[in-house]
Amino acid sequence: MPTYVAFLRAINLGPRRKFAKADIVAATEAAGATDVLTHINTGNVRLTTSLRSRAKVEASLEKAYAERAGFEVPTIVYTPAELTAIADDARELTASRADLERHYVYLLKDEPDPALAAALEARGDAANGVVVRHRAVHLLLGPGYGAGGVDPFKCEKALQVVATNRNFNVVTTLADKWCS
Repeated sequence: MPTYVAFLRAINLGPRRKFAKADIVAATEAAGATDVLTHINTGNVRLTTSLRSRAKVEASLEKAYAERAGFEVPTIVYTPAELTAIADDARELTASRADLERHYVYLLKDEPDPALAAALEARGDAANGVVVRHRAVHLLLGPGYGAGGVDPFKCEKALQVVATNRNFNVVTTLADKWCS
């Protein structure tokens, strides 16, 4: 059975969108998954399922999460190979920027329109950059980055896709921990 890594969007934000790890595990298992693991309480889930289509896995998890949490939980799913490639890209991009203060990775439900991706990348400047690779956007923030402002480029809105973000450490840690 295939293994996937799922990233949940917009949970544990404010008092109304709480979704505890135990509930995430229970809902994931209710969707038919096994070998469920979570990493920190921000919606990172590793699972094994008999489903073989990413879209079917996402739909099954989103249904189970909505039933358990009481609100919609957009879910973005990758294979271990896809997440490893994103982590490898993140390492390469971080190594190429000695002045980097922050590196966020937007994980996308769907591949963005190439013209929108090119327009977003063009917004970069000498200090801050955006690199779009397949279903991931690397937000590279250098000197002058405003602490607390995760996305000065409004990546999700610019690409018109469902996305969630994680920092460099979470993406690379999960790839090392769950995809090796």
